[in-house]
Amino acid sequence: MNAVKLAPLLLIFVEVANKRSFTAAAKKLGMSKSAISQQIKRLEESTGHQLLIRNTRGVVLTSVGEALLARSELLSEQLSMTLMELDSEKEQPSGHFKVSVPPFVEKGIVVPALKQLCLEFPKLTPEIMVTEKWQDLIEHNLDAAIFGGDIKDCDYRALSVGKVSEVFCASPRYLKQYGNVDSIEHLSKHKFIATAWHREKLQLFDNAHANEQLVSITHCAKVSTLSSALEVVLSDMGIALLPEFLAQTHLNKKRLVRVLPEIRGREWHFYFLHQYKGEKPIHVTRFYQLYCHYFAKSCVSVAH
Repeated sequence: MNAVKLAPLLLIFVEVANKRSFTAAAKKLGMSKSAISQQIKRLEESTGHQLLIRNTRGVVLTSVGEALLARSELLSEQLSMTLMELDSEKEQPSGHFKVSVPPFVEKGIVVPALKQLCLEFPKLTPEIMVTEKWQDLIEHNLDAAIFGGDIKDCDYRALSVGKVSEVFCASPRYLKQYGNVDSIEHLSKHKFIATAWHREKLQLFDNAHANEQLVSITHCAKVSTLSSALEVVLSDMGIALLPEFLAQTHLNKKRLVRVLPEIRGREWHFYFLHQYKGEKPIHVTRFYQLYCHYFAKSCVSVAH
């Protein structure tokens, strides 16, 4: 295969695959829908594999298409950043790059994002501060901070990263001892673990995040951090609402069981905070792009 000839086709494929729509990709790229379709056909003929399947809801990726997207989806952003560097004629960023991030996102989100950032900007020296608490950017000399929840009033810029919802979890040993939970009302007969970030009444929804209910539940214990909430539940002490991405590994390994699977808690919004009033430095912009990319991948893996 001629990599030079395939590169433009891959960029078009990434847009179609990410948007799951020929129409949306055509609008984004300033091309006609038929031209997009022809380019995808050329790519499939060149690779010898069907990559996309059209249906009434849009576009579905084949297994080969999923694999190709995983290896190609950063290509467009890398090309854009390279062109930005050439256009701006600036020296490559160097020196310390200090960021604050919440716990439990290091492995699948922060580290891959920083690894890619350092490949693109090898003169940077990253420093990660892991904390659940609000960190003032100026006070702690931070280039950026990832924060989940309600943002305090401040002069910093807040860019959306995404949302994570909560699910009720308990250990198998706890449920064996105290019985299953058949309804929200039945929760009052169980040991509920409260967390500091929950309000007096829990906001509960169905799995489509609709049909909100405000429910008061008496707790038997209260914790102030995600790590302690997880540890308390894993120690068979009760039932808690845990962020889905945090609970998923333990659910997969049967260390936790999702209780009331048709119900979930509120969605927590995650933000990327920075203090730049005008255009952000190129490496800060790139870290935001990479963090959003791996955050989205993490949420997709949870949903599946």
